[in-house]
Amino acid sequence: MSNSLLRVGAVALALVMPGVVLAGGTFDMDRWDEILSDVRERAAAQNISDATINATLKNPAFIPSIVRSDKNQSEFKLTLDQYLKRTVSATRIANGKNMRTKYPTMLSRVEDAYGVPSHVILAFWGLESNYGQYKAAHNLRDAFLTLMYDGRREKFFGEQLLALMKIADKNNLDIATIRGSWAGAMGHFQFIPTTLAQYGVDGNGDGHIDIIGSVGDAMFSAGNYLNKLGWNPNERIVRQVAVPANFDLGLLKGDVKKSLSEWAAMGVTLPDGAPLPTANMTAGLVADTAAIEQKLAAATIEVVDSDTDVQPRRVINAYLTYPNFYRIKKWNNSNWYAIAIATLADELK
Repeated sequence: MSNSLLRVGAVALALVMPGVVLAGGTFDMDRWDEILSDVRERAAAQNISDATINATLKNPAFIPSIVRSDKNQSEFKLTLDQYLKRTVSATRIANGKNMRTKYPTMLSRVEDAYGVPSHVILAFWGLESNYGQYKAAHNLRDAFLTLMYDGRREKFFGEQLLALMKIADKNNLDIATIRGSWAGAMGHFQFIPTTLAQYGVDGNGDGHIDIIGSVGDAMFSAGNYLNKLGWNPNERIVRQVAVPANFDLGLLKGDVKKSLSEWAAMGVTLPDGAPLPTANMTAGLVADTAAIEQKLAAATIEVVDSDTDVQPRRVINAYLTYPNFYRIKKWNNSNWYAIAIATLADELK
């Protein structure tokens, strides 16, 4: 398609979809052309086939709703309890158990190959795509081109588009049909293209890697990724604990790590007041500090009776966070997400 037709198509899309915020208030046709030309040059320099390049640049669409999504990401405001209620529901637990029954051989093969237990793979699958029920809405080629035009992270999304083009080349995929989230994640475990390029595995032995259409490829790729992150199947992810109500809340964000004996000396116990297990391990501590501050202000911190205290104790509920917790955060850098994975995984054992 000629540049003039591309320009006309882009302008039409920008005009017929109101509400998009564009630089200078109008669609910049020259910038769009420059982005398309740059993609062509970079792809050719990286030996991507002409067929994939042409498919990528044939009738590209600018999607205003993606720009709005990128600019209007709401600040995370759910409490930890609200987040866990939403992500670790009874339905999601039941569906996860059904998937264990449906794919026992595949899950065992992943565990044998990568040392990641089945219940952990299922937990990631459940949170990322509700076991494949989440249906991607966007053409990824167009999403990446739109986000490159938007400019906030042009380099990052340009890298994702080129990685997607290479994946399409290598696996004989039509790039114009690959769909994902508005931000570029795809498949059962919501990999972005650069992650897929690095950790993708052919799990079903057909010679291709398809994490969208193949559950086997998706599971093996997830297992490989977690293995490369250092997953230790012999260690738990988190442990629920209690800390004194006067505990320093600055230590409850997961970024300070101490030995279990050091935490115990600072008053950290099991929820019932029993001492922490003795183990040569380090861990962080995570709690919902915003919610705790509200409870402290309202004097509603929980009172717990225990056999080890003469008087009831006012305590804060928290989580000891072990090394696997921080490996999860390399997948998704959210304390709430990592706790949800741990909680769902425990339910699916």
